[in-house]
Amino acid sequence: MQQNISSIGTSSDGVWQGENPLNYSFPLLIVQTTLVLLTSRGLAFLLKPLHQPKVVAEIISGILLGPSALGRNKYFLNLVFPSWSTPILESVASIGLLFFLFLVGLELELSTIRQSGRKAFSIAVAGMSLPFIFGVGISFFLRKAIKGEDKVGYGQYIMFLGVALSITAFPVLARILAELKLLTTHVGQTAMAAAALNDVAAWILLTLAVALAGNGSSGAHKSPLISVWVLLCGVAFVAFMFILVRPMMTWVARRSSIEQDYVMEEAFICLTLIGVMLSGFMTDLIGIHAIFGAFIFGIIIPKGGEFGPKLITRIEDFVAGLLLPLYFASSGLRTDIAKIQGIEAWGLLVLIISTACAGKILGTFLTAVLCKIPVRESLALGFLMNSKGLVELIVLNIGREKKVLTDEMFAILVLMALFTTFLTTPTVMVIYKPLRGLERASPPADDLEDELRILACIHGPSNVPSLINLMESIHETNRSPLKLHVMHLVELTDRSSSILMVQRARKNGFPFVSRLCHGAKHDQIASVFEASAQLGRVHHSTAISALSTMHEDICHVAKDRSVEMIILPFHKQWSGEGDEAIKSISHSWREVNQRVLTTAPCSVAVLIDRRFNNPPEQAAQPTTAMPKRVAILFTGGPDDREALKLGQRMTGKQLVQVTLVRFLRGQRDGNRREKELDESALAEFRRSDTSIGYEEKAGSNVVEEVRRIGQSREHDILIVGKGHPSSCREISGNHTECEELGAIGSILTSGHQSLFPSILVIQRPKEAAENVPEMI
Repeated sequence: MQQNISSIGTSSDGVWQGENPLNYSFPLLIVQTTLVLLTSRGLAFLLKPLHQPKVVAEIISGILLGPSALGRNKYFLNLVFPSWSTPILESVASIGLLFFLFLVGLELELSTIRQSGRKAFSIAVAGMSLPFIFGVGISFFLRKAIKGEDKVGYGQYIMFLGVALSITAFPVLARILAELKLLTTHVGQTAMAAAALNDVAAWILLTLAVALAGNGSSGAHKSPLISVWVLLCGVAFVAFMFILVRPMMTWVARRSSIEQDYVMEEAFICLTLIGVMLSGFMTDLIGIHAIFGAFIFGIIIPKGGEFGPKLITRIEDFVAGLLLPLYFASSGLRTDIAKIQGIEAWGLLVLIISTACAGKILGTFLTAVLCKIPVRESLALGFLMNSKGLVELIVLNIGREKKVLTDEMFAILVLMALFTTFLTTPTVMVIYKPLRGLERASPPADDLEDELRILACIHGPSNVPSLINLMESIHETNRSPLKLHVMHLVELTDRSSSILMVQRARKNGFPFVSRLCHGAKHDQIASVFEASAQLGRVHHSTAISALSTMHEDICHVAKDRSVEMIILPFHKQWSGEGDEAIKSISHSWREVNQRVLTTAPCSVAVLIDRRFNNPPEQAAQPTTAMPKRVAILFTGGPDDREALKLGQRMTGKQLVQVTLVRFLRGQRDGNRREKELDESALAEFRRSDTSIGYEEKAGSNVVEEVRRIGQSREHDILIVGKGHPSSCREISGNHTECEELGAIGSILTSGHQSLFPSILVIQRPKEAAENVPEMI
């Protein structure tokens, strides 16, 4: 039933008073939003095995809710999406779009574009020029073939069709690269730089297209001077933003970074949000779409410091999670696939898809090959640059609003964008998958004997002090020096902050980047390691990955760098005494540790940080002047022998006191070989340094003795072997709280009545345990 929008109320008095809430704007908006979110998230879950970005599910959900599918039922369409609700839904969606384009501008670093190099610049230019030329070529045919398009001026039509075919969706591409773990490969870096250049060029062309479009077919007879004035005012707006507004926002960002007053911080963020809306209003006033103003405002926000991430944290989840899907829904309501009627119309769809793919892929591929990029990588670049997504829909919706695109042409181009984006991920997975270093040649044997290589993983600054103290205890300058690789593990999510982090990073081998430039957290971590002169040169890197595949990245770099041991932080942290002092970082991090323990090509150690030689209030700085009291708890087995070898590196140091605690346990005949190996390892360890403390404990009460040692506070760190599951059951029974810690580690972490020392639980690879090679 059609209703006059001016007579629609905001909220109803409820069903008990005989009113239908769906006849009122606000309850209906709630139902529409809920339906859109459920549909898009459900489709995203179904498409996840196909490695499709979330934007594909959101586009399909919009089409399904529109007149192409569910909307064909007039009762459903009039009940849930009546015509009078369209302006309200589109207004709310436009607010989300406005702030999303602000986030896109915030992600885009102009300095990165300037430093992208000739290859990326050439690929971006060719990747836009050829499809644009192809679009110009078929535009003459399409104007005659599609009814109603001949009423639009040539200039307007060519610009919109050229931009629609040549654009690359930068945000979508970034997440596809993240899904494929290509963000910091040569292909990923080149694609990101070229897409950033493409993005800027596309927005400039879109601005020109909007200025030329006027009001589509109805504006074709307007004076050309109007388009000139629109363009001149647009240039003046950009100049105003960069010359006057940018210094102001730089001051705001600097004050926000150092300001501790919560009220002032909120005022700065509120001021920025007002700036986004005013910028959108100004460009709309000029005659350019409001999103262009928000995009420019995002570009001028300073990228260094804490202000940008604060803005992203405050607005991203609400915008990308709630408002943006409404934009796809409103686009889907406009998309009617039924408008594509007859074999000729579907033939036009095939023609446009073929033209778009051929122009983008061929232009990128040929240019990349000329830039001496390998053929397989060049082809992968072509398909990556062919991804469309949200930016494409924005262009098409503006074209439809300006009456440059008819309903039929709009539906054809939406399907083209959906097809090209859907095609990207599976095609690139088939064409190009970078080697993970499995065929890497082993370094010379002399180098392996000269140094001990350790890969130490951290979650953040809180993991650094104990790690530094442990490494200083292990480090030897004369015999077998230590080579330390520190890997900062960062979870990659759909948040723009993750992509922004990658944008600020420098490449240092797949899939890692060397550091987060201008990041306060990185500066804090790096400065602490640099202050520790005993460690010498420490290699820093950052792994940015989804937690489900983080173990692959860790194991890759361990194999690639030929490390002998991986040190992982425990998924819980202790900052004091009692239960309230325990903070669980994330259960997912525990799963990461478990996967690394299962798949690692070398020894793995889990470090349970109890502020090794550091009180909680001094956690920001490592303490190196105090003696470090180390105890090795030995019950026997390959893992315990590995702990002995690591502990042997700590002997003979002035500030390290090593004590060996051996638990005497009966050995069955079947374990005679293991017993001989244990005795040999113990004898060699005790011969290495006569100052080593030695204690023997009865094996009948291991649990009580281990707890006593932990509660005694006589040691700063305990080194233990994880042990075989059968030995774990023998020591602690069937109950083991943390299987990745083994029996001794679980005993030490299960009680909270007092502050235990830090614990290092070591596991030796199974193949190493069988062949019994030397770690050092």
